[in-house]
Amino acid sequence: MRSLYDVPAPAKLNLFLHITGRRAEGYHLLQSAFMLIDWCDTLHFERRAGGAITRQDLGLPLPPEDLVLRAARALQQATGCAEGAHIGILKRVPSQAGMGGGSSDAASTLLALNRLWGLQLTRAQLAQIGLSLGADVPFFIHGGHGWVEGIGEQIQSLALPPARFLVAKPPQGLQTGAIFGAPDLKRDSEPAIISGFAADPYGFGRNDLQPVAQRLCPQVSEGIEWLSRLGLQGRMTGSGSAVFARVPQAQEADLAATPQAPADWQVRLCSNLEVHPLSGWAPGDS
Repeated sequence: MRSLYDVPAPAKLNLFLHITGRRAEGYHLLQSAFMLIDWCDTLHFERRAGGAITRQDLGLPLPPEDLVLRAARALQQATGCAEGAHIGILKRVPSQAGMGGGSSDAASTLLALNRLWGLQLTRAQLAQIGLSLGADVPFFIHGGHGWVEGIGEQIQSLALPPARFLVAKPPQGLQTGAIFGAPDLKRDSEPAIISGFAADPYGFGRNDLQPVAQRLCPQVSEGIEWLSRLGLQGRMTGSGSAVFARVPQAQEADLAATPQAPADWQVRLCSNLEVHPLSGWAPGDS
């Protein structure tokens, strides 16, 4: 059995995000298309005896109790595993961006430690643990692009055509709670159907969170305006401050060298992935 793994944790973009209602306990009901892209964190795992979980930040420092540590401990608790691990994290995906970086790290942690510790949990079992950590974690365990509903736990696989996207994250981030708690947030979008989305996957719908986000963080508007000046139709992803736009094939050569963005912004020209890099890492996967 191997004692070391180096694994990627890819970001996602929300191609659209509609809020269709709210449950009695306050959770928002959503519909969205989640798409994996090749902007990734890298996680290093080394099996250790004795049950201790330790973490080393190889890039930007992370909070003391981040989702990676919480995921590792949740997996130990769920299985009674006595193994430990040392985890190194090279963080590249920006935080508070709406790109799912922390949730993706947690999902890759569950998938990697499930294999490293020989636990043999299925993808569905790992997703159940993941849901206790955050609504987006099951998507990253799912293994591909997804049509997502409910509070994020209802996932259907999506096939998406290959495409490239210009993604821009301003220095300012956004707190998810501040957006979902806003009284002026639109919470009554009509339910969509997959066939309607499939007819125009890269132009369908909108992000219902965007108007509130633009009020709370003017840099969201600045990013969309910057994309517009490049001839691109931008929108916000998720509940963070990052914006993105699909790059038509005819413009890819012009944007191959990332165009000059506002100072201190993180900008990348990304491709969508065919499947999650760890697809096949859980028992029963093909």
